[in-house]
Amino acid sequence: MSISFLLLIIAVIGVAGYLFGSWRANALAGGKLSSLHSRPGYYGSFVAIWSVLPALVVMLVWIIASPIYISSTVRGGFPEEVKATSQAEQNLAYNMIGAISRGLNTLSAEEREAMFADSATARTVLAAKGVPLAADPAPYMLTSADDLNRMTKASGTFLSILVIVAALAGAFVSYRAIAPKFRARNRVEGVMLVSLIAASSIAILTTVGIVASMATEAIHFFNMVPAWEFFFGTTWDPRFAAAGATASSGQFGLIPLLAGTLYIGFVAMLVAVPVGLFAAIYMSEYASRTVRSVAKPLLEVLAGIPTIVYGFFALITVGPFLRDISAQLNGLVTGNYASFIQAQSVLTAGIVMGIMLIPYVSSLSDDIITAVPRALRDGSLGLGATRSETIKRVIMPAALPGIVGALLMTASRAIGETMIVVLAAGVAARMQLNPFEPMTTVTVKIVNQLTGDLEFTSPQTLVAFALGITLFVITLCLNIYALYIVRKYREQYE
Repeated sequence: MSISFLLLIIAVIGVAGYLFGSWRANALAGGKLSSLHSRPGYYGSFVAIWSVLPALVVMLVWIIASPIYISSTVRGGFPEEVKATSQAEQNLAYNMIGAISRGLNTLSAEEREAMFADSATARTVLAAKGVPLAADPAPYMLTSADDLNRMTKASGTFLSILVIVAALAGAFVSYRAIAPKFRARNRVEGVMLVSLIAASSIAILTTVGIVASMATEAIHFFNMVPAWEFFFGTTWDPRFAAAGATASSGQFGLIPLLAGTLYIGFVAMLVAVPVGLFAAIYMSEYASRTVRSVAKPLLEVLAGIPTIVYGFFALITVGPFLRDISAQLNGLVTGNYASFIQAQSVLTAGIVMGIMLIPYVSSLSDDIITAVPRALRDGSLGLGATRSETIKRVIMPAALPGIVGALLMTASRAIGETMIVVLAAGVAARMQLNPFEPMTTVTVKIVNQLTGDLEFTSPQTLVAFALGITLFVITLCLNIYALYIVRKYREQYE
């Protein structure tokens, strides 16, 4: 029985539990609901919760524990010469056994008999069923695949039985617990409170998990490459030493990548912040309702465009346009029509990324400015200030903490952008101040280092985690600094 069908059965039992629980509460009340501690819906919800919750817990535990037990059992049946090999070779053998096991489900009785008779025949039969193998399977693999297939089917059967029994048992016990004085509302609200706490903890636990995973692999990288070479190195050239060497000959300098990240982000903010902020001020303070109802949705459409589309726009339109314009200007001044702006450059990536960030700045700033109390505007205008003076001296100081938060979100978005940089700024890790030349960012190199069939055992791969934890620290510092600025200006305004 599939997991989706089991979930459907659990949902049906839960709905039935709700209906029967509500009906029983109404029957016990005898038409006098005041005799019940809670409303009938709470009794139904109580039965539904305890019909669904135990079944889901059983399913989750079984899904986690069963594969571990099956894998341990199958690996325990390996021949001694296989157990003596490395863990990687054992994993490769287990993966092949898993592929054979999946192929067994599609074979007829005659094909199974032929497959178990000869390894070469087994490979041919499985390939005909869409399960290609890299080599002829060893005899023990066929036996282990049969055991794996049998245990997997048995596990699915036991899971179905346990889940249905748990759901029915929970429904029966909770249904019998219904009584006029039973505190169903307290029980239901307690479960909902726990659910809300769990939901609010997901973000924290996810952040902790991300940081822990990155930090663990980054520590492995720093055991191979000194931290000072990474953080203060000025050359990015992650090569490997010749075969047989014990260390990498590559250079993993962070400075060129960090410089490109900050440079491109700075250019993007130069484009996005003035345009977005002025647009927000116009739409919140000057535009009529008709103009605002049309202009704001059109502006926010930019936020829904995929970043890869912006990358194509930069590669095909903006980059060649800047290159041709620079060639024309150079020709008018010097007579040499060579372009001084490359199609892939910091300027190209910054302009296109800034266009992408405009709706983030404008929409968030517009909402923040609109939230400033109307009394502040009326008081300033009543004292004789003009509309522009009111905006500069009253509204903007009041909205400044929120605007700083909006700009922080925009900066974080700019730092984490990848596709626009790949297509508009290139992948060259270099240090230079000319915005007309290509550079690259940390995120681009993370993608490059994790592209391909690589093992997480070399500095070339592990450096991606060091780059990731560096980006996390940069974002954290931006948040801390933003909090400082917000508190400072808030105290001055209050």
